[in-house]
Amino acid sequence: MANSNLSQAKNAKNDEFYTQWSDIEREVQAYLEYDPNVFRGRTILCPCDDPEWSNFTKFFALHFQDYGLKKLISTSYAPESKTYKYGYQLTMFEKNAPNFDVDKTMTHGKIFVLDSEDTNSDGRINIEDLKWDYLLGDGDFRSDEVIKLRDEADIIITNPPFSLFREFLAWIIEAEKQFIIIGNKNCVTYKEVFPLIKDNKIWSGRTEWAGGLWFETKNPDDVDKVVNGVNMKNVSSVWFSNIDHGRRHQILPLMTMADNLKFSRHKEIKGKAAYDKYDNYDAIEVPFTDAIPSDYDGVMGVPISFLDKYCPEQFEIVWQASGNTRASAPKKILRKLKYKQHNEDRGGCTVINGIRTYGRILIMLKRGAVK
Repeated sequence: MANSNLSQAKNAKNDEFYTQWSDIEREVQAYLEYDPNVFRGRTILCPCDDPEWSNFTKFFALHFQDYGLKKLISTSYAPESKTYKYGYQLTMFEKNAPNFDVDKTMTHGKIFVLDSEDTNSDGRINIEDLKWDYLLGDGDFRSDEVIKLRDEADIIITNPPFSLFREFLAWIIEAEKQFIIIGNKNCVTYKEVFPLIKDNKIWSGRTEWAGGLWFETKNPDDVDKVVNGVNMKNVSSVWFSNIDHGRRHQILPLMTMADNLKFSRHKEIKGKAAYDKYDNYDAIEVPFTDAIPSDYDGVMGVPISFLDKYCPEQFEIVWQASGNTRASAPKKILRKLKYKQHNEDRGGCTVINGIRTYGRILIMLKRGAVK
């Protein structure tokens, strides 16, 4: 029965993962440290959110005055419109509200707004002053009424449905908005996403990629651990943004190739005569970010997790090597990489001695960069 439920949840694209307060706080603090006024006078939109369950609206409502926000808006998705239904329970927050409508609660999304109005006259703007109502539709971010809210906002911050990440990111980019969002690590190889990373239009957030993120899950059949009675799930996910933070400008300390081959802490590198070369690219394999040689001027293939150490002043991203590289890479890039099709590369993955590797980001050191 449990396996059946897991299969159904997978087929139904379970996107019901709720971000921990500590993760939001840690990520947001990095932008504030880089620019203390990053949110001042701005309108933040948290779509795909719901303060009855989620922490994004609660967090920014608590810090509304601290950050100098102009306005906070969040929208939720109607329970009946979700593909994966985990047994929706009506909260007292909604049921006890004067505008509660039993005919709309399952079929309509909700909108929550916090502005400069101190509704309870306690001298502070916070979640107690949050006003809400039902949306006309189900709260889908692609609906006209949520698009209108997007266009009003300055910054979009949320954990969108992973199954709709491509569409959600395109929805933000189309409107030329700033954002801080969460997505699956593997999305960096998507043909819709990678060119934006290469061109420094989006980048990794502050939080390190190692270990993924832990979320509260409403699916009782897919739980990795229970913490204080709360079901938690670890998901291979990371933060993405186009708002600057100091960590992305930190130069990565590197050793020379000779020193790596002699002293590296990785057995895959230490003691070798040379770095492996790919069968299908004019590039070397660097299986660990801390093993990037400081004196190699050619193209190097590094793990996708390199992106959380990527400093645009130090490195150039040439392209990525995955199953869609042959189809998505410009011909001039393939010529630069001297790519030649291999029976094992499945469309462009790197191959060493006939064996396909994990996905790789193809990079070069910038001339004159601090090494």
